[in-house]
Amino acid sequence: MSLGSVSVDLDGLRCYHEIHGLGPGPETGTDPIFAASLSRFAELFEELGLRATFFVVGRDLEDPTQRARVALLAAAGHEIANHSLDHRYDLTLLEPEAIEQQVGGAARAIEAAVGRAPIGFRAPGYVVSDALFEVLARTGVRYDSSVFPCPAYHGAKALAMARIRLAGRRSRSILGSPRVLVAPPDPYAVGRRWFARRTSGGDPARLVELPIGVATGARLPFIGTTLVLAGPRGAAWLGHRMRDRPFVNIELHAIDLCDPSDPGLASIAGVQPDLRVSLARKTEALRAAIGQVRRDGARFVTLAEAAATGEW
Repeated sequence: MSLGSVSVDLDGLRCYHEIHGLGPGPETGTDPIFAASLSRFAELFEELGLRATFFVVGRDLEDPTQRARVALLAAAGHEIANHSLDHRYDLTLLEPEAIEQQVGGAARAIEAAVGRAPIGFRAPGYVVSDALFEVLARTGVRYDSSVFPCPAYHGAKALAMARIRLAGRRSRSILGSPRVLVAPPDPYAVGRRWFARRTSGGDPARLVELPIGVATGARLPFIGTTLVLAGPRGAAWLGHRMRDRPFVNIELHAIDLCDPSDPGLASIAGVQPDLRVSLARKTEALRAAIGQVRRDGARFVTLAEAAATGEW
């Protein structure tokens, strides 16, 4: 039997402004994406009987309402993990000291909010580097879940960034190294380079990597955006394509359970494709994907539990 995990990146409205080059997003107050989606995720996961991993941006915990929502998720048994302090898309371009501030600052904010330091990390935009992994290992992080070895996603991201430039805007997203495409698609103990499996002579202190899910064969993306755009039947088909993976990592974003009618999202409605899909259809697509993976034999655990199995 394989293992499965569901994780949710809590990227707020500001992140989508930065991706699409729309100028400054909201700096204060409760984010409309969080206000709409977090209770929906909690209800869906309770219905499905699973505990998920939520990747939290440390700075967002300065808002008391958001901090309380995250504390409720932790109290319900969900894992709270580290998504950096400020969700800087250029994280890997910073000096090591600044990278450590982004990792450590978020860890301290999360521990203060939920009473437990996070042991997992996910990089903004899935972009990693050897320098980032060295900081993670040095600061006590047990696993990373950022590597996304998906040619379709890598190409689509490059095309989207080019279109934004042609429209006269500047995306803060960065493409990252194409070496991600040679990284293993299944969990691995990280070797001397972030995209390589540890050999017998590798550093035993390096991390476990739990890559973002890609279907067998053409490595199609098995992430929330793809699933909600594919609809329930397409999501189930993609789920069945994961049946040969020893570990199925379903990565979602908070916006994946937002409805086009939710207040506060008008500024990105014209540029964010999944905001054209109704909440009902999104929910059914996620149920279909998770249900199919379960029917194919996967047992769902948090990412921390998956990393601790020692099977990688």
